[in-house]
Amino acid sequence: MKRVLYVLAFGIFGLATTEFGVIGILPQIAAAFNITIDRAGWLLSSFALIIALFAPFMSLLFSRMNRKWAMVLVLAVFAVSNVLSVIADSFPLLLLARILPAFMHPVYWSVALATAAAAVPPEESPAAAGLVFGGFTIASVLGVPLATWMADIFNWQASFVLCAIFNTVACIALLCWLPAMPAAARPSGRQELRILRNPRLWQQLALACLMISAMYASYGYLAAYLGKVTGMNGAQVSLMLMLFGLAGVGGNWLAGKMLSRNIRTTTIGFIILLAVAHIFVYAAGYSFLPMVVMVMIWGFIHTGGFLISNVNVTAAAPESMEFVNSIFTSCGNLAVTIGSTIGGFVILHAGEHHVVWGSVLLLGAAAVVWWQSKENI
Repeated sequence: MKRVLYVLAFGIFGLATTEFGVIGILPQIAAAFNITIDRAGWLLSSFALIIALFAPFMSLLFSRMNRKWAMVLVLAVFAVSNVLSVIADSFPLLLLARILPAFMHPVYWSVALATAAAAVPPEESPAAAGLVFGGFTIASVLGVPLATWMADIFNWQASFVLCAIFNTVACIALLCWLPAMPAAARPSGRQELRILRNPRLWQQLALACLMISAMYASYGYLAAYLGKVTGMNGAQVSLMLMLFGLAGVGGNWLAGKMLSRNIRTTTIGFIILLAVAHIFVYAAGYSFLPMVVMVMIWGFIHTGGFLISNVNVTAAAPESMEFVNSIFTSCGNLAVTIGSTIGGFVILHAGEHHVVWGSVLLLGAAAVVWWQSKENI
Protein backbone atom coordinates (compact mmCIF):
# COMPACT_ATOMS: atom_id res chain seq x y z
CA MET A 1 0.00 0.00 0.00
CA LYS A 2 2.93 2.33 0.64
CA ARG A 3 3.88 2.06 -3.04
CA VAL A 4 0.42 3.30 -4.06
CA LEU A 5 0.79 6.29 -1.73
CA TYR A 6 4.23 7.11 -3.18
CA VAL A 7 2.90 6.94 -6.74
CA LEU A 8 0.00 9.23 -5.83
CA ALA A 9 2.46 11.61 -4.17
CA PHE A 10 4.58 11.72 -7.33
CA GLY A 11 1.52 12.75 -9.31
CA ILE A 12 0.88 15.54 -6.79
CA PHE A 13 4.51 16.56 -7.29
CA GLY A 14 3.96 16.96 -11.03
CA LEU A 15 0.78 19.00 -10.58
CA ALA A 16 2.19 21.21 -7.83
CA THR A 17 5.36 21.95 -9.79
CA THR A 18 3.23 23.09 -12.73
CA GLU A 19 0.95 25.24 -10.57
CA PHE A 20 3.56 26.85 -8.35
CA GLY A 21 6.68 26.66 -10.52
CA VAL A 22 5.83 30.10 -11.91
CA ILE A 23 6.43 31.67 -8.48
CA GLY A 24 10.19 31.77 -9.02
CA ILE A 25 10.01 32.97 -12.64
CA LEU A 26 7.40 35.74 -12.41
CA PRO A 27 10.09 38.47 -12.68
CA GLN A 28 11.48 36.92 -15.90
CA ILE A 29 8.01 36.55 -17.42
CA ALA A 30 7.11 40.13 -16.48
CA ALA A 31 10.29 41.35 -18.20
CA ALA A 32 9.79 39.13 -21.25
CA PHE A 33 6.29 40.43 -21.96
CA ASN A 34 6.90 43.96 -20.62
CA ILE A 35 4.18 43.72 -17.95
CA THR A 36 4.06 44.52 -14.22
CA ILE A 37 4.82 41.86 -11.61
CA ASP A 38 1.25 41.96 -10.28
CA ARG A 39 -0.10 41.25 -13.78
CA ALA A 40 2.37 38.38 -14.20
CA GLY A 41 0.91 37.07 -10.94
CA TRP A 42 -2.27 36.26 -12.88
CA LEU A 43 -0.45 33.12 -14.03
CA LEU A 44 -0.79 31.90 -10.45
CA SER A 45 -4.08 33.49 -9.42
CA SER A 46 -6.06 32.64 -12.60
CA PHE A 47 -4.97 28.99 -12.40
CA ALA A 48 -6.14 28.87 -8.80
CA LEU A 49 -9.39 30.72 -9.57
CA ILE A 50 -10.43 28.18 -12.23
CA ILE A 51 -9.87 25.37 -9.73
CA ALA A 52 -11.80 27.24 -7.09
CA LEU A 53 -14.82 27.71 -9.35
CA PHE A 54 -14.98 24.25 -10.92
CA ALA A 55 -13.48 21.76 -8.43
CA PRO A 56 -16.73 20.29 -6.99
CA PHE A 57 -18.37 20.06 -10.42
CA MET A 58 -15.35 18.37 -11.99
CA SER A 59 -15.24 15.89 -9.12
CA LEU A 60 -18.88 14.96 -9.69
CA LEU A 61 -18.37 14.77 -13.46
CA PHE A 62 -15.54 12.22 -13.13
CA SER A 63 -16.95 10.39 -10.09
CA ARG A 64 -18.01 7.33 -12.14
CA MET A 65 -14.74 7.02 -14.06
CA ASN A 66 -12.05 4.49 -13.13
CA ARG A 67 -9.85 6.37 -10.67
CA LYS A 68 -6.59 5.28 -12.25
CA TRP A 69 -7.55 6.44 -15.74
CA ALA A 70 -8.98 9.70 -14.45
CA MET A 71 -5.66 10.55 -12.82
CA VAL A 72 -3.67 9.45 -15.89
CA LEU A 73 -5.82 11.74 -18.04
CA VAL A 74 -5.19 14.68 -15.71
CA LEU A 75 -1.42 14.26 -15.85
CA ALA A 76 -1.49 13.91 -19.65
CA VAL A 77 -3.42 17.19 -19.96
CA PHE A 78 -0.88 18.90 -17.69
CA ALA A 79 2.01 17.66 -19.84
CA VAL A 80 0.40 19.02 -23.01
CA SER A 81 -0.41 22.37 -21.39
CA ASN A 82 3.23 22.86 -20.43
CA VAL A 83 4.28 22.25 -24.03
CA LEU A 84 1.75 24.89 -25.12
CA SER A 85 3.22 27.28 -22.53
CA VAL A 86 6.67 26.82 -24.06
CA ILE A 87 5.52 27.93 -27.52
CA ALA A 88 3.26 30.78 -26.34
CA ASP A 89 4.47 34.02 -27.94
CA SER A 90 2.25 36.45 -26.03
CA PHE A 91 1.10 36.81 -22.45
CA PRO A 92 -2.60 36.11 -23.24
CA LEU A 93 -1.63 32.85 -24.96
CA LEU A 94 0.57 31.87 -22.03
CA LEU A 95 -2.29 32.64 -19.67
CA LEU A 96 -4.65 30.50 -21.76
CA ALA A 97 -2.20 27.58 -21.75
CA ARG A 98 -2.01 27.87 -17.96
CA ILE A 99 -5.79 27.97 -17.50
CA LEU A 100 -6.63 24.86 -19.54
CA PRO A 101 -5.21 22.20 -17.15
CA ALA A 102 -6.64 23.97 -14.13
CA PHE A 103 -10.06 22.51 -14.95
CA MET A 104 -8.63 18.99 -14.51
CA HIS A 105 -6.46 19.66 -11.46
CA PRO A 106 -9.13 19.04 -8.77
CA VAL A 107 -9.97 15.60 -10.16
CA TYR A 108 -6.52 14.29 -9.29
CA TRP A 109 -6.31 15.98 -5.88
CA SER A 110 -9.72 14.80 -4.66
CA VAL A 111 -9.20 11.20 -5.81
CA ALA A 112 -5.62 10.95 -4.53
CA LEU A 113 -6.42 12.30 -1.06
CA ALA A 114 -9.55 10.17 -0.70
CA THR A 115 -7.62 7.08 -1.81
CA ALA A 116 -4.88 7.76 0.73
CA ALA A 117 -7.38 8.19 3.57
CA ALA A 118 -9.25 5.00 2.64
CA ALA A 119 -6.07 2.93 2.40
CA VAL A 120 -5.30 3.02 6.14
CA PRO A 121 -7.19 2.81 9.45
CA PRO A 122 -9.02 6.04 10.40
CA GLU A 123 -6.52 6.97 13.11
CA GLU A 124 -3.70 6.84 10.54
CA SER A 125 -5.43 8.88 7.85
CA PRO A 126 -3.69 12.20 8.74
CA ALA A 127 -0.32 10.49 8.33
CA ALA A 128 -1.39 8.91 5.02
CA ALA A 129 -2.64 12.26 3.76
CA GLY A 130 0.65 13.74 4.94
CA LEU A 131 2.57 11.23 2.82
CA VAL A 132 0.59 12.14 -0.30
CA PHE A 133 0.98 15.83 0.56
CA GLY A 134 4.68 15.02 0.61
CA GLY A 135 4.51 15.28 -3.17
CA PHE A 136 3.54 18.91 -2.72
CA THR A 137 6.41 19.39 -0.28
CA ILE A 138 8.92 17.81 -2.66
CA ALA A 139 7.62 20.13 -5.37
CA SER A 140 8.58 22.98 -3.06
CA VAL A 141 11.97 21.40 -2.37
CA LEU A 142 12.87 20.44 -5.93
CA GLY A 143 10.20 21.40 -8.46
CA VAL A 144 9.85 25.14 -7.83
CA PRO A 145 13.59 25.77 -7.24
CA LEU A 146 14.54 23.73 -10.32
CA ALA A 147 12.02 25.64 -12.43
CA THR A 148 13.60 28.88 -11.20
CA TRP A 149 17.10 27.55 -11.82
CA MET A 150 16.25 26.48 -15.38
CA ALA A 151 14.94 29.98 -16.12
CA ASP A 152 18.12 31.50 -14.68
CA ILE A 153 20.40 29.27 -16.79
CA PHE A 154 18.39 29.20 -20.03
CA ASN A 155 15.09 31.12 -20.20
CA TRP A 156 11.60 31.05 -18.72
CA GLN A 157 10.41 28.57 -21.38
CA ALA A 158 12.88 26.00 -20.01
CA SER A 159 10.90 25.98 -16.76
CA PHE A 160 7.81 24.77 -18.59
CA VAL A 161 9.84 22.13 -20.45
CA LEU A 162 10.90 20.80 -17.05
CA CYS A 163 7.28 20.76 -15.84
CA ALA A 164 6.22 18.86 -18.98
CA ILE A 165 8.86 16.23 -18.24
CA PHE A 166 7.75 15.88 -14.62
CA ASN A 167 4.11 15.40 -15.61
CA THR A 168 4.98 12.90 -18.33
CA VAL A 169 7.09 10.80 -15.95
CA ALA A 170 4.33 10.92 -13.33
CA CYS A 171 1.80 9.82 -15.94
CA ILE A 172 3.98 6.86 -16.92
CA ALA A 173 4.50 5.95 -13.24
CA LEU A 174 0.73 5.80 -12.70
CA LEU A 175 0.30 3.65 -15.80
CA CYS A 176 2.98 1.20 -14.68
CA TRP A 177 2.49 0.91 -10.93
CA LEU A 178 -0.99 2.00 -9.96
CA PRO A 179 -3.50 -0.89 -9.93
CA ALA A 180 -6.90 -0.59 -11.57
CA MET A 181 -9.16 1.46 -9.30
CA PRO A 182 -12.83 1.17 -10.31
CA ALA A 183 -14.99 4.02 -9.09
CA ALA A 184 -16.31 3.33 -5.61
CA ALA A 185 -20.01 3.43 -4.89
CA ARG A 186 -20.88 6.98 -3.96
CA PRO A 187 -24.01 8.81 -2.94
CA SER A 188 -25.90 10.62 -5.67
CA GLY A 189 -24.94 14.17 -6.49
CA ARG A 190 -28.02 15.42 -4.68
CA GLN A 191 -27.09 13.47 -1.54
CA GLU A 192 -23.53 14.75 -1.63
CA LEU A 193 -24.71 18.32 -1.99
CA ARG A 194 -26.53 17.91 1.33
CA ILE A 195 -23.11 18.04 2.97
CA LEU A 196 -23.12 21.75 2.17
CA ARG A 197 -25.80 22.21 4.85
CA ASN A 198 -23.23 21.38 7.52
CA PRO A 199 -22.36 24.65 9.35
CA ARG A 200 -19.16 23.20 10.80
CA LEU A 201 -17.93 22.43 7.28
CA TRP A 202 -18.44 26.04 6.21
CA GLN A 203 -16.62 27.29 9.30
CA GLN A 204 -13.64 25.05 8.60
CA LEU A 205 -13.65 26.09 4.94
CA ALA A 206 -13.55 29.75 6.01
CA LEU A 207 -10.65 28.98 8.34
CA ALA A 208 -8.79 27.09 5.60
CA CYS A 209 -9.40 29.91 3.12
CA LEU A 210 -7.94 32.53 5.45
CA MET A 211 -4.94 30.38 6.39
CA ILE A 212 -4.00 29.53 2.82
CA SER A 213 -4.66 33.10 1.63
CA ALA A 214 -2.21 34.28 4.27
CA MET A 215 0.36 31.73 3.09
CA TYR A 216 0.25 32.83 -0.56
CA ALA A 217 -0.15 36.58 -0.06
CA SER A 218 3.58 36.60 0.65
CA TYR A 219 4.97 33.25 -0.58
CA GLY A 220 3.54 33.89 -4.06
CA TYR A 221 5.97 36.82 -4.36
CA LEU A 222 8.95 35.30 -2.54
CA ALA A 223 11.22 35.54 -5.59
CA ALA A 224 10.34 39.21 -6.07
CA TYR A 225 10.85 39.88 -2.33
CA LEU A 226 14.28 38.24 -2.24
CA GLY A 227 15.33 39.99 -5.45
CA LYS A 228 14.07 43.51 -4.78
CA VAL A 229 14.36 43.72 -0.97
CA THR A 230 17.22 41.38 -0.02
CA GLY A 231 19.09 41.96 -3.30
CA MET A 232 19.63 38.32 -4.25
CA ASN A 233 20.43 37.24 -7.81
CA GLY A 234 18.65 34.50 -9.75
CA ALA A 235 20.89 31.65 -8.55
CA GLN A 236 20.58 32.77 -4.93
CA VAL A 237 16.80 32.99 -5.23
CA SER A 238 16.73 29.43 -6.59
CA LEU A 239 18.80 28.26 -3.62
CA MET A 240 16.51 30.06 -1.17
CA LEU A 241 13.44 28.43 -2.71
CA MET A 242 15.15 25.06 -2.29
CA LEU A 243 16.01 25.80 1.35
CA PHE A 244 12.41 26.90 1.89
CA GLY A 245 11.17 23.57 0.56
CA LEU A 246 13.79 21.45 2.37
CA ALA A 247 12.79 22.98 5.67
CA GLY A 248 9.19 22.34 4.71
CA VAL A 249 9.80 18.58 4.54
CA GLY A 250 10.37 18.54 8.28
CA GLY A 251 7.48 20.93 8.87
CA ASN A 252 5.04 18.79 6.88
CA TRP A 253 6.13 15.65 8.75
CA LEU A 254 5.76 17.36 12.12
CA ALA A 255 2.35 18.76 11.18
CA GLY A 256 1.12 15.23 10.36
CA LYS A 257 2.34 13.95 13.73
CA MET A 258 0.84 16.85 15.67
CA LEU A 259 -2.51 16.56 13.88
CA SER A 260 -2.77 12.93 14.99
CA ARG A 261 -2.56 14.19 18.59
CA ASN A 262 -4.66 17.36 18.58
CA ILE A 263 -6.07 19.09 15.50
CA ARG A 264 -7.16 22.33 17.18
CA THR A 265 -3.91 22.94 19.04
CA THR A 266 -1.89 22.24 15.90
CA THR A 267 -4.04 24.69 13.95
CA ILE A 268 -3.70 27.65 16.29
CA GLY A 269 -0.01 26.88 16.75
CA PHE A 270 0.46 27.12 12.99
CA ILE A 271 -1.43 30.43 12.79
CA ILE A 272 0.60 32.06 15.56
CA LEU A 273 3.98 30.77 14.43
CA LEU A 274 3.42 31.76 10.80
CA ALA A 275 2.38 35.29 11.83
CA VAL A 276 5.50 35.66 13.98
CA ALA A 277 7.67 34.32 11.14
CA HIS A 278 6.30 36.96 8.76
CA ILE A 279 7.10 39.73 11.23
CA PHE A 280 10.70 38.50 11.49
CA VAL A 281 10.90 38.22 7.69
CA TYR A 282 9.98 41.90 7.51
CA ALA A 283 12.65 42.76 10.06
CA ALA A 284 15.33 40.69 8.26
CA GLY A 285 14.32 41.72 4.73
CA TYR A 286 17.34 43.90 3.91
CA SER A 287 19.92 41.64 5.62
CA PHE A 288 21.30 38.72 3.61
CA LEU A 289 22.31 36.17 6.26
CA PRO A 290 19.38 36.77 8.64
CA MET A 291 17.06 36.41 5.65
CA VAL A 292 18.61 33.03 4.78
CA VAL A 293 17.80 31.83 8.31
CA MET A 294 14.28 33.26 8.15
CA VAL A 295 13.57 31.61 4.79
CA MET A 296 14.28 28.23 6.39
CA ILE A 297 12.14 28.96 9.46
CA TRP A 298 9.36 30.33 7.26
CA GLY A 299 9.44 27.25 5.02
CA PHE A 300 9.36 24.89 8.03
CA ILE A 301 6.17 26.50 9.33
CA HIS A 302 4.51 27.36 6.00
CA THR A 303 4.49 23.95 4.34
CA GLY A 304 2.22 22.23 6.88
CA GLY A 305 -0.57 24.73 6.22
CA PHE A 306 -2.24 22.80 3.40
CA LEU A 307 -2.23 19.55 5.37
CA ILE A 308 -3.58 21.22 8.51
CA SER A 309 -6.33 22.91 6.50
CA ASN A 310 -7.25 19.66 4.71
CA VAL A 311 -7.53 17.66 7.93
CA ASN A 312 -9.74 20.34 9.50
CA VAL A 313 -12.10 20.36 6.52
CA THR A 314 -12.35 16.60 6.03
CA ALA A 315 -12.86 16.03 9.76
CA ALA A 316 -15.93 18.27 9.55
CA ALA A 317 -17.65 15.98 6.97
CA PRO A 318 -15.96 12.56 6.76
CA GLU A 319 -18.96 10.81 5.17
CA SER A 320 -18.04 11.74 1.57
CA MET A 321 -14.29 12.12 1.35
CA GLU A 322 -13.88 12.63 -2.41
CA PHE A 323 -16.53 15.32 -2.64
CA VAL A 324 -15.28 17.05 0.50
CA ASN A 325 -11.72 16.94 -0.84
CA SER A 326 -12.91 18.51 -4.08
CA ILE A 327 -14.55 21.28 -2.04
CA PHE A 328 -11.32 21.70 -0.12
CA THR A 329 -9.37 21.89 -3.39
CA SER A 330 -11.78 24.58 -4.56
CA CYS A 331 -11.43 26.45 -1.28
CA GLY A 332 -7.64 26.16 -1.24
CA ASN A 333 -7.24 27.51 -4.74
CA LEU A 334 -9.71 30.31 -4.14
CA ALA A 335 -7.47 31.15 -1.21
CA VAL A 336 -4.39 31.15 -3.45
CA THR A 337 -6.21 33.57 -5.76
CA ILE A 338 -7.21 35.81 -2.87
CA GLY A 339 -3.77 35.69 -1.32
CA SER A 340 -1.83 36.37 -4.52
CA THR A 341 -4.24 39.20 -5.39
CA ILE A 342 -3.82 40.80 -1.96
CA GLY A 343 -0.05 40.37 -2.18
CA GLY A 344 0.03 41.96 -5.63
CA PHE A 345 -2.11 44.86 -4.38
CA VAL A 346 0.22 45.50 -1.45
CA ILE A 347 3.29 45.39 -3.70
CA LEU A 348 1.68 47.74 -6.22
CA HIS A 349 0.80 50.34 -3.58
CA ALA A 350 3.45 49.87 -0.86
CA GLY A 351 6.32 47.86 -2.37
CA GLU A 352 7.68 44.35 -1.96
CA HIS A 353 8.99 44.86 1.57
CA HIS A 354 5.49 45.39 2.98
CA VAL A 355 3.88 42.34 1.33
CA VAL A 356 4.15 40.34 4.58
CA TRP A 357 1.59 42.54 6.35
CA GLY A 358 -1.18 41.26 4.12
CA SER A 359 -0.37 37.78 5.42
CA VAL A 360 -0.30 38.90 9.04
CA LEU A 361 -3.72 40.54 8.68
CA LEU A 362 -5.22 37.38 7.15
CA LEU A 363 -3.71 35.22 9.89
CA GLY A 364 -5.32 37.49 12.50
CA ALA A 365 -8.69 36.90 10.85
CA ALA A 366 -7.97 33.13 10.81
CA ALA A 367 -7.32 33.20 14.56
CA VAL A 368 -10.74 34.79 15.10
CA VAL A 369 -12.47 32.10 13.03
CA TRP A 370 -10.52 29.39 14.88
CA TRP A 371 -11.75 30.79 18.19
CA GLN A 372 -15.37 30.89 16.99
CA SER A 373 -15.19 27.34 15.61
CA LYS A 374 -14.98 25.81 19.09
CA GLU A 375 -18.74 26.24 19.37
CA ASN A 376 -19.30 23.62 16.61
CA ILE A 377 -17.03 20.89 17.96
